[in-house]
Amino acid sequence: MRLRRSELSTPGSSEKMMAKAAASDADLVFLDLEDSVAPSEKEGARAKVVAALNNLDWGNKTRAVRINNLETEYAHRDIIDVVEQAGANLDMIIIPKVKSAKDVWWVDVLLTQLETRLGLENRIALEVLIEEVEAMINAEEIALASPRLEALIFGPGDYSASQGVDTKAIGSSDGYPGDIWHYARNKVIIAARAAGIDMVDGPYAAFKNPEGYREECKRSRILGASGKWAIHPSQIEIANHEYSPSKDSVDRARKLAKAYQEAEAQGLGAVAVDGDMVDAASIRILENTIRKADLIGM
Repeated sequence: MRLRRSELSTPGSSEKMMAKAAASDADLVFLDLEDSVAPSEKEGARAKVVAALNNLDWGNKTRAVRINNLETEYAHRDIIDVVEQAGANLDMIIIPKVKSAKDVWWVDVLLTQLETRLGLENRIALEVLIEEVEAMINAEEIALASPRLEALIFGPGDYSASQGVDTKAIGSSDGYPGDIWHYARNKVIIAARAAGIDMVDGPYAAFKNPEGYREECKRSRILGASGKWAIHPSQIEIANHEYSPSKDSVDRARKLAKAYQEAEAQGLGAVAVDGDMVDAASIRILENTIRKADLIGM
């Protein structure tokens, strides 16, 4: 179990930005070797990412690296170089543009070989991006592809290109009637939850529109997402707030859970508390709030 309220994207080619990310309040920081790094900078960025992982103070953050697309010439060296040189200080690898379970399996096998040869004590976890139409079709099998896999991420940018979405309709009241990403988010969340893992909502490009970002956080949180990407430090506080339960809701959840536990000990299947009926189904919902609060330390 990890906190994923905010996952901060940071270019692996920028030492300055990686240092700022390490000092941020993000739950997870991923150092990017993919889209934010030009092809001519790919190899140099690997060395900078290794140095950042080994030398910066990351506090309690989850430290991740997004590798390049597995269909490119860069991906295998991304994994090998980073794990060989900084594997002890790496918590997770994020795989972009997966299309099927075999993509996840390939990375899992390579990581197992590296961890065994290097004698790493920590098992490196995985998150994968669902951002291709093939991945959306195969979301359920991808979610079950590896015991390393901890979360699915919906990536709306590349997914728009893959499906041919008319981007003028995104966020426009004159375009698509409603949330254009409702089906995609919902399917990815269902696949993730069925596999017992998290779902993280992808980036919101308009970082100077905090209310737009907040609204997107609310939409995915209501459906069951655990958090959202932040492409700018200004989005971190919003995500941490929106994906955290309120103190009142946590206090209420613990009160009702305690009352139900006491009723169950007396042989009762349900109990009324402050006008609310609490039964086994209610407890399943309340436990989600309690688990999240425990992770946060509320």
